Amino acid sequence: MIKDKRSGFTGAVLLLSVFVLSCVAAIEDDVLCLEGIKSSLSDPYGRLSVWDFTNTSISHICNLEGVTCWNLKENRLISLRLSSFGLSGRLPESLKYCHSLQYLYLSGNSLSGPIPSQICSWLPYLVTLDLSNNSLSGSIPPQIVNCKFLNDLILNYNSLSGSIPYEVDQLERLKQLSVAGNDLSGAIPVQLSKFGAEAFAGNSRLCGKPLGSCGGLRTQRLAVIIVAGIVGAAGSLILGFVIWICFNRPNRGYGATGGKEDSNWIEFLRAYKLVQVSLFQKPLVKIKLAHLLAATNSFDPCNIVSSNKSGVSYRAVLSDGSVLAVKRLTGCNLSEKHFRSEMNRMGQLRHPNLVPLLGYCVVEEEKLLVYKHMHNGTLHSRLHEKEYGPNGTTSSYCPLDWPIRLRLGLGAARGLAWLHHGLEPPCPHGNFGSNVILLDDDLEARLTDFGLMRLVGMDDGPGTGLIQEMEMGKLGYRGFHESGMTMASLRGDVYSFGVLLLELVTGQKPPEVSNADGVYKGSLVDWVSQLSVLGPGTDAIDRPLRGRGYDQEINDVMRVACSCVVSRLKDRPSMHRVYESLKLIGDKHAHAFSELDEEFPMMFGR
Repeated sequence: MIKDKRSGFTGAVLLLSVFVLSCVAAIEDDVLCLEGIKSSLSDPYGRLSVWDFTNTSISHICNLEGVTCWNLKENRLISLRLSSFGLSGRLPESLKYCHSLQYLYLSGNSLSGPIPSQICSWLPYLVTLDLSNNSLSGSIPPQIVNCKFLNDLILNYNSLSGSIPYEVDQLERLKQLSVAGNDLSGAIPVQLSKFGAEAFAGNSRLCGKPLGSCGGLRTQRLAVIIVAGIVGAAGSLILGFVIWICFNRPNRGYGATGGKEDSNWIEFLRAYKLVQVSLFQKPLVKIKLAHLLAATNSFDPCNIVSSNKSGVSYRAVLSDGSVLAVKRLTGCNLSEKHFRSEMNRMGQLRHPNLVPLLGYCVVEEEKLLVYKHMHNGTLHSRLHEKEYGPNGTTSSYCPLDWPIRLRLGLGAARGLAWLHHGLEPPCPHGNFGSNVILLDDDLEARLTDFGLMRLVGMDDGPGTGLIQEMEMGKLGYRGFHESGMTMASLRGDVYSFGVLLLELVTGQKPPEVSNADGVYKGSLVDWVSQLSVLGPGTDAIDRPLRGRGYDQEINDVMRVACSCVVSRLKDRPSMHRVYESLKLIGDKHAHAFSELDEEFPMMFGR
């Protein structure tokens, strides 16, 4: 009896030992997987830098950013969510160590190379594979059929070529498929037609249901003969019609005011109302163009919240009560593929002083951007005490006091400095001014329109990045040297920021100074310079700010502003230096910024 008990105890110990060893081996494999991902992919934004493997305990590994485990008892990885991390490189072979992985989200990065044919032997339990919005090339591997549990296969907006392998239609559990925006060709497997045309759109050489039928050579020749006959018989009529269109159609081009006389573009969008809005983070409910049309009341001019050279922005209230800002981008002639690539790059930019770009929608030449809505409007409207309401009425605000103005200037400086020094390559704003500084619920400054001036007047041919005409030139935010420039520049942004500081100090609008005599016709910079020569600069300070105990701070800010607007480009300070100067001046008003500097360091060009 004693012997039997001992043997039973020994068996239990052995079983427990095997279980413990298997758990240790499991977590070691997952660590190898994550270490391989971190080491083999380029990580310019440092999103994976927080992955620390000095501690390989379950509780630590399962709490790394983007990593999810089954639970703390079953210590295997179930999900990797690395969407929009800015990663580049090829899909790493170390994924084979994440053997139990079910969900792999790598969308919105810059991954290149082919989809490995072994991916389903590496990850046989995959339920969701999302590799969309990357730069993957090559063909879709037929071995994808070995992912027997696959529910979602999302490969849209890459550079995949070749045909869709018939093996894909053997995935019995497949509920979502998207290969749109690639360079695929040939016939769509019959069983895949259930996914609808949107799943295959943007592949010009793809045919079959639900797209157009794959006609034979004789059919194509017959079509050519018919078209040639029609063109030959009605050539003069077509020419006359084209001429009539050119001279009589309403302007659907860019720079439209959004008024009712410009309704053709809205009718055009209605024809594509089922097109899905591309969002950088997966929403609970998918948003289509129809939702944006309804949310803006068909882009009613009453919903316009701002308008500048890059386009018109509309307030959009969705059916669930959430509010967005939808911008109709002006004058961007990029191809759809290039435009999507630019949007995916911009969508990765996240900073407390930037308005988040949430997504976009593109239908031929019409391009809509979706931003988070800022309820407190623009700094321009708050500073100058007017905001245009739904019926064209104006509502007044109390003048902003100096601590708020300084905090807003400091926040704007921080956002602009991060665009200049926290990114590689730098991202000059190009259209900076008080009308692109929005105020969030906490009355903090948020920059919008960043990166857009690279796209305005931009196409896929020579001269990419040129700007046809700069809006800020009209608004008084450009210096003499910038007036003839056709590209956004860092030093040009510094000048514009200097004008903004003068605007905060004086309360004057840069292009229309209204002094006591009401006769000054020059720019805000010239007016401040003239007053500084004739007497003390305090005469330029906004009257509500005078004698409130902030005169020294205001004078210090004016000195920073004047250093930004000097004529010689090389004599202007960098935005990082400007930000540091303002932070010293307003240190007692903005202690929270020191913590933000650690989270969003300006790592380049200090």
